[in-house]
Amino acid sequence: MRIRLYNARILTMEKNRPIFHGEVWVTNDKIACVAEQSELNEARKQSFPRIPWDAEIDCKDNLLMPGFKDAHTHSAMTFLRSYADDVPLQTWLNEKVFPMEAKLSGEDIYHLTKLAILEYLTSGITSVFEMYLTPDTIAEACMDMGMRCVLVSGLNNFSSSIEKMEEEYLKWNQKNSLISYQLGFHAEYTCSKELLYKVSQLAHKYKAPVYAHLAETKHEVEECKARYGMTPAVFLESMGIFDFGGGGYHCVHMTDDDMEVFRRRRLYAITNPASNMKLASGIAPVAKFEEKKIPVAIGTDGPASNNCLDMFREMFLVTGLSKLREENAASLDAMNVLRMATVTGAKAMRLNKSDILAKGKNADIIMIDLHQPNMQPIHNIPKNIVYSGSKSNVCMTMINGKILYRNGEFNIGESVEDIYAKCDEIVKRIIYV
Repeated sequence: MRIRLYNARILTMEKNRPIFHGEVWVTNDKIACVAEQSELNEARKQSFPRIPWDAEIDCKDNLLMPGFKDAHTHSAMTFLRSYADDVPLQTWLNEKVFPMEAKLSGEDIYHLTKLAILEYLTSGITSVFEMYLTPDTIAEACMDMGMRCVLVSGLNNFSSSIEKMEEEYLKWNQKNSLISYQLGFHAEYTCSKELLYKVSQLAHKYKAPVYAHLAETKHEVEECKARYGMTPAVFLESMGIFDFGGGGYHCVHMTDDDMEVFRRRRLYAITNPASNMKLASGIAPVAKFEEKKIPVAIGTDGPASNNCLDMFREMFLVTGLSKLREENAASLDAMNVLRMATVTGAKAMRLNKSDILAKGKNADIIMIDLHQPNMQPIHNIPKNIVYSGSKSNVCMTMINGKILYRNGEFNIGESVEDIYAKCDEIVKRIIYV
């Protein structure tokens, strides 16, 4: 497929490159050209060859930019949306979540993941960093729907195994245009020291980064200190788990020593502000991460703790809560937050071909409708996106060169209503029987 996107404003997310008017050309799954209008006009004067396009889309002066990277997800938890609410975290986990998750089959997770993918598409999310129970069926759902997905193991004392994680790592890191896999485990507090040592051995075997939930609550940190005399980040580094990089999800209760571990190991702090706020876990010190040159990415977490898979809301909360935490309205600039949601998210997920709009990169592109009232006047488009943008502004989501969502319509090869009906059937069987 050759697709021409023309009459567009373009934000490539390359450093120091301002928004310009021009075109983006896509050939199959890659970006073939990103050009300013002046360049194209000059080329046409020199008998520029006509290309037989399969589709030409007038962007009507709307904005093309890289898709958002949701750097922490548990997609199939859609079945618990608005069911497991308004209770403390430990009650939420032990009484609301774990008992219901125990009833899920791999097929259930396949269908519930598809529901989340619909929502990702409406939010301009083109890649997810997914940790959940059955990686194989999650991968199948993503491939069937066209979603780019980086799987990460949720290994713990009660599910999966080192052998299974290694098998999945090798299987899903074969050449696949949409699916890849990173080593990981659920959290320090759900893994024995012996299991964590095996994780470290596997990381060293493949010289691979490792990811886990980390420092989400004060309770978690205090328990780790009681067990090992160290905070989670310091303890995990002492095990050699982070010798080849990786990162932590949440990173709310971080000491200076923890931040030094992250800085030294170039770990990614993946913040989940809506989930942490809703579960009263706290506010991550994002401004301090920036000050210490710790790269920050953004995730929604799962739809049971958020409950909305919406990167616009996450971006607003990242900057808004940082300003509140630091008591400084200048603590975090909107452009930095937009970079976290796109470029840094891609790098955290090892998706180096999906970070910016440029020739040869993956054609993971979204279009933002600038003609809606919340985007006017256009003083500063990046700030409009972060401070006043919403899902309603996403008028196109393209992943791997395929337009999967445009002007409120899905192009996913099946009926949206059928997906809703199947998920409703699963919910009734698991929760209400």
